[in-house]
Amino acid sequence: MSALDIIIGILVLLASIIVIAVVLLQQGHRAGINGAISGAADTFLSKTKARTADAQLARITKFIAIGFFVLVLLANVISAF
Repeated sequence: MSALDIIIGILVLLASIIVIAVVLLQQGHRAGINGAISGAADTFLSKTKARTADAQLARITKFIAIGFFVLVLLANVISAF
């Protein structure tokens, strides 16, 4: 095992922990369904809040997940040699 394998392994581990944390920080999308069933209406403030915080977390999740997959593929290619 080379130093590069260890570094990439640590980066994969950190990326996986970050992906888990960001996903857990996101608000559940089932809350809107329950509110619609019970007759509760969304307010304007809740809609704009969802667009800012949830949208940013979703965007961060996409980028980190792509980076995670690239690191895993890179680790696989490096370990093949």
